[in-house]
Amino acid sequence: MTMYFPPAGGGGVTRPLKMAQFLPELGIETHVLTPTDPKRLHRDESLVPPPDAIVHRVANLGPGVHRPTEELRAAQGLRGLGTIAGLTFRRVLVPDPGVVWSLTAIAPAVRIVRRHGIDVVLTSSPPASVNLVGAALERLTGVRWVPDLRDSIVSLAHRRRDVRGERALARLLARRADAIVAVSEPIAAEMRALGPAGPVEVIDHGADFDDFDGLEHHPSARLRITHTGTIFGRRDPKPFLEALARSSPDVVARFVGDFRAGDLAFAQRLGLGDRLELVPYLPRHEALALQRDSEALLLLIPESEGRGRFIVSTKVFEYLAAERPILAAVPAGGAAAEVVRETGAGLVVPPDDPDAIAAGIAELERRWRAGALDGTGLDPDVKARFSRRARVERLAGLLRSLP
Repeated sequence: MTMYFPPAGGGGVTRPLKMAQFLPELGIETHVLTPTDPKRLHRDESLVPPPDAIVHRVANLGPGVHRPTEELRAAQGLRGLGTIAGLTFRRVLVPDPGVVWSLTAIAPAVRIVRRHGIDVVLTSSPPASVNLVGAALERLTGVRWVPDLRDSIVSLAHRRRDVRGERALARLLARRADAIVAVSEPIAAEMRALGPAGPVEVIDHGADFDDFDGLEHHPSARLRITHTGTIFGRRDPKPFLEALARSSPDVVARFVGDFRAGDLAFAQRLGLGDRLELVPYLPRHEALALQRDSEALLLLIPESEGRGRFIVSTKVFEYLAAERPILAAVPAGGAAAEVVRETGAGLVVPPDDPDAIAAGIAELERRWRAGALDGTGLDPDVKARFSRRARVERLAGLLRSLP
């Protein structure tokens, strides 16, 4: 069960989509319950549900995903009042705006479980509210329930404080779930501290190396550092932009996806000019092509009072599969930094320190001018260990092991 599934676009779609692809290949009959309209910021018509997964859709009566700062900036007059009202409505929904769809999905989910003899329900979050459906199904039908946590429920990095019953929801998962899957060790440790009834296993996203087949890198006269994905929440490109402004004119940055107006104004004050290229949202395959056709890739994860260490987004593994050097402006002790260091795929620098980021850019430029920035090819053993399919095989083993 997931709210993020094609035709929705964006990074949150990839994990449940790949599960739906590989689980049937591993002999597990797979049903996906998802909204008819995910109401995401972006759609990606190039993403197609795998033919061997049975997809069930329930109408989404809840609000769509929004970018509050940008909407308030653009809204004026009566439209502005409507925007404020809509955002206020979203803020009062507990534990998150997705709860409207989750509550309406419970009855259809019960029918699907009973009609198809479902053995295990997997709820992939965020949004955290989808776990309410899993808890309801466990209680109403006795089906085994496994939450798949792509983000921390309690320590979400892009939220300033816990105000929507997040801790109570996390305790519910610990008490009722038959097993819990987490994408990083910090998330798993957070759940283990709650004394869960079942095992907690770390299964990170894994890398889709096959998705880069046929994509090429073309040498450039300038060092191109590319970031793909929406800049949102507490993710802050300003320290990187400040470091970029101090670097050689031969270093340019490409941001593929949404870029906030305030960040653009900051870049303009720095006088970056043609050293900053903004590319609108692209379908996933086109974004992967730009990752491969870059000299280096930029990863941004905020410190967020220690919450950023929980994040190990899909993008980390996309960048690994692109096999281009990574400039990881991420918490030093976090899950993302550990992946970059373990694979030797790039440099780790503090996300809020322009001096350290500038030093990282200078090191990449030095290697580039020396002809030593020729990618981060991983040997076959490492690729096999980090492959997405290997991760789904572990998930399949966990599902089969449940009593």
